[in-house]
Amino acid sequence: MAEILCSTGALIGRPNGRDYRLLEQFSKQLNCDGFEFMIYSSWYGEIENLLSFLCSLKLNIPVVHCEKKIGESISIGGEDRFNTALDNFELNCKIAKEIGAKKLVLHLWDGIPSDGTFGNNLKIYPKLAEIALRYNQTLLVENVVCNNKDPMTRCLELINTYNDVKFVFDTKMAAFHQQIELLYSSDYTPYAKQIRHFHVNDYGGGFMDWANLRTLPVGRGNIDFKRFFEYVKSIGYNDTFTLESTAFDSNGIVDIEMLNNQILQVRGLIKL
Repeated sequence: MAEILCSTGALIGRPNGRDYRLLEQFSKQLNCDGFEFMIYSSWYGEIENLLSFLCSLKLNIPVVHCEKKIGESISIGGEDRFNTALDNFELNCKIAKEIGAKKLVLHLWDGIPSDGTFGNNLKIYPKLAEIALRYNQTLLVENVVCNNKDPMTRCLELINTYNDVKFVFDTKMAAFHQQIELLYSSDYTPYAKQIRHFHVNDYGGGFMDWANLRTLPVGRGNIDFKRFFEYVKSIGYNDTFTLESTAFDSNGIVDIEMLNNQILQVRGLIKL
């Protein structure tokens, strides 16, 4: 049965001090089926406190989103960066296992380096997959925006090298590169068959429009979500979806009503 998750990154960010304890009050106000827990590097020094708190909440957290600087370190490269990335990734895996998650979302490339040194990202993937397996996590590579080529090209390179690689498909990331339609093409069936999770976000800009690379609520951009969910239904996918649209303002106040409206809207689209 499909689960609609809310990303904790939509609730907890810099304006409210990235205080994970806020999740206790927010979780009681949201009508989602669970959460995708976003990890920040600033929490690495208090892992035990973080785990104790999260376990006490007894929330449904089937998906964890790895800290994004892991991918940037891999892209930059070098032995020290690789070792740091692998160590931090293992910490992320530990958190995921302890809070009951089964899926682990990773930006395999990120930051200004992005996919410019993709050989680094391609080379390290088996080590990441092996670590994830040890913690009983399904590693999912996200179709992160690129500044060298494009996400679909990079994902196909991964499949051609490691045919068991799994993916999370982010609608906003795809729309940024005008690649939503590629998902529906038979040419990309090998990729679609490997998708195990979806990020459902809108996008309001044009092709690689960096000034408008914002995560918008469904219906606030130009993505045809009716078409998207018809496709998802046609392939028999009935698993996890995460809403990531930023809900906090510059003062850290969270718009719970907007998120609940999003959840309701996506439930309706899933049932079409």
